[in-house]
Amino acid sequence: MNTTELFPETETWNIDKLISDINGVRNKYGKGEISPTHQDYLCGALVGYNPKDISRKLGLSGDGKSVRTAFSMEINPYVRELLDYPEELNNSMSWQRACVLLEKTGYKNYELSSQSQDVSGETNNKEIEIIDFNSELEQNNSYENSYLDTNIYIERPPIEEKCLKAILQPGALIRIKAPQKMGKTLLLEKMLNYAREQGYETAKLDLKLADKSVLTDLKTFLQWLCSYVSDVLEKSPDLDKYWQDSLGINNSCTRYFQRYLLAKIDTPLVLAIDNFERLFTCENIFSDFCLLLRNWYETAKQSDRMGKVWKKIRLVVVNSTEVYPTLDINRSPFNVGLAIDLPEFNQNQVEEMASKYQLNGHLGDEGIIKLMTIIGGHPYLIQEAIYNFKSQEISIESLLNLAPTESGIFSYHLGQLLESLQADSQLEAAYKQVVTASETAQLNPKTTFKLHSLGLVKIIGNDCVPSCDLYRQYFSMFLN
Repeated sequence: MNTTELFPETETWNIDKLISDINGVRNKYGKGEISPTHQDYLCGALVGYNPKDISRKLGLSGDGKSVRTAFSMEINPYVRELLDYPEELNNSMSWQRACVLLEKTGYKNYELSSQSQDVSGETNNKEIEIIDFNSELEQNNSYENSYLDTNIYIERPPIEEKCLKAILQPGALIRIKAPQKMGKTLLLEKMLNYAREQGYETAKLDLKLADKSVLTDLKTFLQWLCSYVSDVLEKSPDLDKYWQDSLGINNSCTRYFQRYLLAKIDTPLVLAIDNFERLFTCENIFSDFCLLLRNWYETAKQSDRMGKVWKKIRLVVVNSTEVYPTLDINRSPFNVGLAIDLPEFNQNQVEEMASKYQLNGHLGDEGIIKLMTIIGGHPYLIQEAIYNFKSQEISIESLLNLAPTESGIFSYHLGQLLESLQADSQLEAAYKQVVTASETAQLNPKTTFKLHSLGLVKIIGNDCVPSCDLYRQYFSMFLN
């Protein structure tokens, strides 16, 4: 039964837009999209059902505690931010007040709402109850503690120490590489925060958010880069003065940074580029931009006036795969500087994560070993499992038994990966070979890198295996 059948009153709300906007806020904090189950919770709450009634409508057991907790941690904080509600009132905002504000903000379809009234003019909707979805948070110490799941960072020594030392080095180039959802962006934010504490300027470009129009050609891309960094540094873009096509596109960009941006600041600048892999398929940008970054890095080594200027910059490049587009080794930024490969969590780090959720005593060594047997040390999967173990009244055995199914806590994540595979028949066939192999499977390098980027395989020499037993179980069923 779909949401509309469960809660027919939601037809008066623009649910798709609301969920899309909530996902936009969640993405800012490194959270994935709101799950289908939590979408059902949201729909029920919008039309006045309390947590216990939502549980009953969805066929869940219990008194609604799991709905209340999940709503408070996975939906309400992001709705508050979406509404830009005054910070001092954030913790006390009732859901009734949130519904009123959402309606005023334009998420209610007034035409359909008026059609839902009966002949007497009274609405058929349930009266919206004042539901305090924050009470569960207060019982768990504070809003900040419950919201910590979006900001929890588990260190993987000596990686953090290396990165923080490197960011202090004049002209540094730091390359962070790992599959999706391994914590690259959290590490990057930790580095940028540290740099700001040192008084450095920082500019972060997330290429995943770049408009397609920006990626049409090299000139458009580099002028966007110049304008973006100018804006971050609170300087008016001045391309007309410093950009000269007769000098070449890369030279014009270098000239703009050297004579305008770097020359005007007294402190170092950290320029971070996240999701760099988006450029891998931009043949008219990738190679020349890589050469540009390599030249900036090499120029910073010089002892002349130009070298002194370029020593101010620190470059951080973050990507999800090996670099499979062909590059001359002398033109590449991917074989110089400090290379960081983020590994999975080890058992001690998983125990630390459980401790952050005050669960280390409940899980114990045996529970953690069982957890890691099926999902390994994958940071995202570990955190999702631990969070759900705490927020739902479920045993670790039940949680893990359901994990590779459509009823499991990873169903949305697994479904997204399945869609990615099914969108590319060759990739789908290759991964089917991996999950059904008795040992390892050998694929062509480009396919291996794509699967590794998605986090679906571990590379062993020239071969690959499923990243974890969860993936092997799920995809061996659904790819067959």
